[in-house]
Amino acid sequence: MGATWARARAWMGQHPTVPDGAVAVCLAVLALLVLKAEPATENLREPLRDPDALAVALTLAYTLPLVLRRRHPLALLPLVVPAVLASVLGYPPSTAVLSGLLLVYTAALQCPRRQSFGAFGVVVVAYLVATAFDAYDDAWAGTVAGGAMFFGAWAFGRAIRYRRAYTAELEARAQRLEAEREAAVRATLSEERARIAREMHDVVAHSISVMTVQASAARRMADRDIVRSKEAMAAVEDTGRAALMEMRRILGVLRDVERPDDALAPQPGTCDLPDLVGKVREAGLGVELQVEGGPRPLPAGVELAVYRIVQEALTNTLKHAGPAQAQVRLCYRPAAVEVEVRDSGRGAAVFPGASGGAALRPGHGLVGMRERVSLYGGSLQAGPGSGGGYVVNARIPVEQVRA
Repeated sequence: MGATWARARAWMGQHPTVPDGAVAVCLAVLALLVLKAEPATENLREPLRDPDALAVALTLAYTLPLVLRRRHPLALLPLVVPAVLASVLGYPPSTAVLSGLLLVYTAALQCPRRQSFGAFGVVVVAYLVATAFDAYDDAWAGTVAGGAMFFGAWAFGRAIRYRRAYTAELEARAQRLEAEREAAVRATLSEERARIAREMHDVVAHSISVMTVQASAARRMADRDIVRSKEAMAAVEDTGRAALMEMRRILGVLRDVERPDDALAPQPGTCDLPDLVGKVREAGLGVELQVEGGPRPLPAGVELAVYRIVQEALTNTLKHAGPAQAQVRLCYRPAAVEVEVRDSGRGAAVFPGASGGAALRPGHGLVGMRERVSLYGGSLQAGPGSGGGYVVNARIPVEQVRA
C-alpha cells in the first residue's frame, strides 16, 4: 500500500495539472451550487442580484484557472478581479474566499518570500474591497477572521516550503557523504593495489631472473650432463609457472574482477568456439557458427582476442537483443583473421554504450573489444545492421603479429 501511494504521489508530482484540475473543477461546482442556493435575507442593506449568465461566468473565471496554480501561481493573481466584481455587482456570496486561500497557499509554497508576501497582500486587499461592497450589514465582523485565515494559509505554505527545502538539503548532504565515502574507499583500494603491484613486480622480476640463470645453465650443460640439464629446465618450468600464477593474481586485483576457480586453466581460443556456441544455445539463443577458409594455428593472443570478442558479442545479444537469432562467422584470410557476430535483435539497443545510453564499464563491452583488437593493430566496426539487428565485425592482421 505504501509503495502504491508513493508511486501515485510521484506521478502526481510529475503531472501537477491533473490533481490541480480536479481541485479547480470541485471548487467550480461548489461555487455554482452555493450561487444557486437560496441566500440568507437577514441583515441585508440592499436586495441581492439574481444569479444570471454573468454570475456564472464570473464564478468560473475565479475557479477554473486554478488548474494552473502550481505552474503559474503569480500569473493567477488577476483572478481576484472577477471575485471582487461579483461582490460589487451584488451577486449572492459564493466561494471566492476558498479560491483566494488556495491561491495564497500556492504562492507561499512555490514562490520566494517577497513575491509570496506580495501575493498575500494583493488577495487581502481584494478581500477588503469585496467586503466593503458586501450587501450584508455584518460583513465587516468577519474581516479579522478572514485576514487571519489568509495569513494562516500563507504561513502554512511557507512552513511546507521550508520543510521541503530542509529535507532536500538533508538528502543532498547524504548523497554527498555517500559519494565521498565511496571515493575514499576507491582511493584506499587503488593505493593498496598499487602497493601490491609494486611488491608483485619485484617477485615476478626475481622469478624471471632465476629462469634466465637456470636456462643459461641448462644450455651450457646440455652436451656434458643431460641429467643436470633436465633438472635445470624443470626448475625453469616450475619457476615460470609460479611467476605466471603470481602475474595472473595481480592482474585480477588490478582489474577488480572476481577470479573463478579455474583461473589457472589454459586460456580459450578459436578451437573453443563450438563449446561457447553450445553454451549460448543452452541459454536460449539460437546461434550458428560458420568457419571460412583453412583453419590454421594463430598466435595465442589472437586466439584469445577472437574468443573474447565472440563471447562478449553473444553475451550482449542475450542481455539486450530480446528474442533473436545470432550468426558467428570466422574467416581465415591470408594475412588476417576476421570474425563477425550478427544478430536479428533490436539493433543499437544491443550495446547501450554505442548509442548514447548507459555507459559500459571499462574493460567490458565495446570498450574491451576495441582494446583487444587495437592491441594487435586491427580494426573493429559495431553498429546496427542494414537488414536490422546488430553487427560486430573485427579484423586482426595475423602476419603483423607473427613478425
